[in-house]
Amino acid sequence: MSDEHNPLIPVGYDIVWSIVTVLVIALTIAALVMLARSARRLTATQALIWTLVVLLVPFLGPVAWLTIGRRAVPVNPTT
Repeated sequence: MSDEHNPLIPVGYDIVWSIVTVLVIALTIAALVMLARSARRLTATQALIWTLVVLLVPFLGPVAWLTIGRRAVPVNPTT
């Protein structure tokens, strides 16, 4: 029984979850980079809350920042 293949979990299942994991990590990194670039226009509390949401809510946090958070950040043309 030295076979490393688990008969209860198909190989395709492992591949799909690996791809999903990589996509969620990439989405989180992209959201954090965009959040860091917008941090000057946010208060410290807003930036902290958005950072925690992006990090602690795996898929919905980055999606929320990319769809709602970026639009809610006021654009200040003087900076």
